[in-house]
Amino acid sequence: MRTRTGERIRRGRGAVALLGAGALTLTGCAGAFVPAGEGEPPPTPTATRAPASSGGPVAAETPDPSAVPYGAVASPAPARTAVPAATPTGDCPASGVRVDMGPVETATFARAVVLTLVNCGAEPYQVDGYPSVRVLDENGDRLPVPVNPGRSMFGADPGPESVALKPGGTMKSVLAWVSTKEGGDLVESDSLELAAAPDAGSRNVPLVGHDLRLMDELNMTAWRTKLPS
Repeated sequence: MRTRTGERIRRGRGAVALLGAGALTLTGCAGAFVPAGEGEPPPTPTATRAPASSGGPVAAETPDPSAVPYGAVASPAPARTAVPAATPTGDCPASGVRVDMGPVETATFARAVVLTLVNCGAEPYQVDGYPSVRVLDENGDRLPVPVNPGRSMFGADPGPESVALKPGGTMKSVLAWVSTKEGGDLVESDSLELAAAPDAGSRNVPLVGHDLRLMDELNMTAWRTKLPS
């Protein structure tokens, strides 16, 4: 079976890819091991008498155990640690744009998905080109599957559209699975790495459960404000 650089392959091209010990407790028999007097409550303090400066003797008060002795510094109360407010999380890369993949579109012996570029940031993003698409194996390594700019049976490729995409704005591209006579055996992939452009933040989209895992080549149209027809 001919393979391409050792990647996983699947035969079949007739109809293109469908794609311890317990704790020790001391109880009982305590009198046999504890010296006499230990473990008994301390004797109740009795009042002592001190001579008074004038008159008869005066009973001294029992010292307050919680009182701070003269000259000692009282320990400060434990400080309260402020709990930081929860930081909202999102899936917007540092570039301010992300790429979402839509459901699978089907035609005779063909498959495609619509890629949506979303400006999820706070600043305009300049768009002028094609998506960045890479095919990955189960280890996240790139597979030698060509990804070509160009048309497919799902629509023509009118070419790039230069747009300063405002925050919240979107643009579209069609990513299609194609088959060629020279392709040989189909390559089995596990995910696609998608980005708005090669220098923008990427995200991995698993292909588990899809017949899209089997592929020969991919074609993609340029980013446009409207889908090609």
